[in-house]
Amino acid sequence: MSHESSLRILAEKLGIATDFWDWKGRHTPVSEHTIVAVMAAMGVDAATGESAEAALAELELKPWRRGLPPVVVVSEGDSAHVEAHVAHGHPAQIRLRLENGEVRYLGQRHHMVEPRDVDGVLIGEASFAIPSDLPTGYHRLELLSDDRQSDSTLIITPRFLGLPANLGDRRIWGYAAQLYSVRSKNSWGIGDFMDLSDLAVWSATQQFSEYVLINPLHAAQPVPPMDVSPYLPSSRLFINPMYLRPEAIPEYAILSQADRDRVSELHQKLDAELAGEQLIDRDTSWRFKREALRIIYQAGLRSARQMAFDDFKRRQGRALRDFVLWCVLCEHYGNDWRLWDEDLRRPSSPRVARLRNDYLDEITFNEWLQWISWTQLSDAQQAAQDAGMSVGIITDLAVGVSGASADTWMMRDVYAQDISVGAPPDGYNQMGQDWGQPPWRPDRLADTAYAPFRSMLQTALGHAGGVRIDHILGMFRLWWIPEGGSPREGTYVRYDHDALVGIIMLEAQRAGAFVIGEDLGTVEPWVRGYLAERGILGTSVLWFEHDQDGNPAPADRWREYVMASVTTHDLPPTAGYLDKEHVRLRHELGLLTESYEKEEADAEREQEAWIGRLDERGLFTDDVDDDTEAKVLALYRYLTITDAKVLNVALVDAVGDYRIQNQPGTWREYPNWQIPLSGPHGEPITLEDLYRMERPMRLASVLNGYSWVPSPFGSDGR
Repeated sequence: MSHESSLRILAEKLGIATDFWDWKGRHTPVSEHTIVAVMAAMGVDAATGESAEAALAELELKPWRRGLPPVVVVSEGDSAHVEAHVAHGHPAQIRLRLENGEVRYLGQRHHMVEPRDVDGVLIGEASFAIPSDLPTGYHRLELLSDDRQSDSTLIITPRFLGLPANLGDRRIWGYAAQLYSVRSKNSWGIGDFMDLSDLAVWSATQQFSEYVLINPLHAAQPVPPMDVSPYLPSSRLFINPMYLRPEAIPEYAILSQADRDRVSELHQKLDAELAGEQLIDRDTSWRFKREALRIIYQAGLRSARQMAFDDFKRRQGRALRDFVLWCVLCEHYGNDWRLWDEDLRRPSSPRVARLRNDYLDEITFNEWLQWISWTQLSDAQQAAQDAGMSVGIITDLAVGVSGASADTWMMRDVYAQDISVGAPPDGYNQMGQDWGQPPWRPDRLADTAYAPFRSMLQTALGHAGGVRIDHILGMFRLWWIPEGGSPREGTYVRYDHDALVGIIMLEAQRAGAFVIGEDLGTVEPWVRGYLAERGILGTSVLWFEHDQDGNPAPADRWREYVMASVTTHDLPPTAGYLDKEHVRLRHELGLLTESYEKEEADAEREQEAWIGRLDERGLFTDDVDDDTEAKVLALYRYLTITDAKVLNVALVDAVGDYRIQNQPGTWREYPNWQIPLSGPHGEPITLEDLYRMERPMRLASVLNGYSWVPSPFGSDGR
């Protein structure tokens, strides 16, 4: 067999694309160099014809070396089967232990397969039927034979998720906000969980919205310099304590007056240092806030609170112990574990074990930070629901983690080495994108019965009524870029989407939540239909909704099972988009492959087409004098005449902000994820300012379907 043929067969078995269709519909082959590099990241040597054939033979023998596959995932109500491998001629039996304690034995199916020689032992294969009446959940399969025993995880997932029953058939709407940007007069330079509670209460009681969608709350680096992107975290298993409000911690109330004064002094010093700063400064905010948190931590806990803290640590288990140790090691050795001494690069090393005892108090402090973060997020969700929200907080799940992250340190073998995830050239960024995130290996996820994936979802859904999954297309395939290559030199790698999507549904069902999949970008035609069939909402952004001729999609052609919005955090707020800020910025940053004049003309035609469609439907009113705000309101009225089940309003649109939060494909070139919530003239505003503004009330009236009446008490005029 030729090297090319071996590579192609191997690639097919490993789910590696050897060609693809780009965003302009062009068929594009993948280079042999890329394919070999991606295989190497999966632990497969295919550099030569001989090694490729050897790898192919080993791949075919892999299931025969195991008594049972590590995991079996089945949709509720489906009939399925599982194959077991024992020495030829020996008996085999499979016992099923359900989560509820019930025990069953699987019936053997007629299955005639020739035995195989595996390392000098003749191995036979038997097949067993999995009943179709099993409840959803995580169950155990146990293979019993006289020569071997093994076990496996059986996951039964919901067939359909949908929206929570308490919503009925009604449509809901809510705000999308970058929490770090939403600050009050009492926050420590950055939006926090108390600000989230207050934003939710205002949204529910004054705006009659049903949810607040926020950016990912995943843990960042424990000490400066911290990565500014909430989508490039250090762990998706834990929360970023940067969002804590020190004064809201119960132990703050029992501080001595001297300690209260110390906390107050830290807050005042921070305010002085940030005075006049136009961007969010995470490092400075965290430096002062962390010192204040340490003071409160040292006050100790009353007995019942200590019990709750101890229980939290017990439930979080080994993952928490490893994570907080990583946090402490970062303080002493730097934020990138890949640069540490070799004997520090694995949590299981003897030296690391010794350091657990040396740094015990620092470790406990970081465990406390996670516990307090968990409780303050819980308080925010409770405040939202107490204020009348049917959903409350919707959290966001990032695509991956940084290569220097705690997750890659704790679970190094689960991540592909020398690979980063990104996107091929598309309409967002015509140069392609490299997100600097190592991907999970599909085979290693299965080997762990998806345990890290399940834990990640449990964290995201722990205190939330829903979760948005960024780039849900990554459950189907991800764009892998070999180290040293450009985003153009990557290829797609497939994942077991039935397993991943099914587990998402199972965890959401248990949390009483729903799921929104961000399915923008280059999408295979069948994917959106599949997600809808499983009851997962897609994402529709007005500017991207076109018919086959490139015209604005008619309202009755929009999907029903989506969260519909006018804009997204990867585009300017609607006021800025109407001003063609996205074209101007990408031109200034050198991100356009077409000429600036052509891109501007295309943007002008796009807007003219949409304005024409709005005018046709009679969506302009005489409510406001400002032309830009009139267009913004009309665009949101268009959302209300679609069939979309969930509508989403960017908080930046409610206040008239112009500046984009994130320009994809940039790092140092633009202050991504550092823009504070600002008014129409670019001036930062606080939550207290927001409460007095009439502009949000006008926008809320559109979403609620009634006419806005000016306040008799006056406002600031915005």
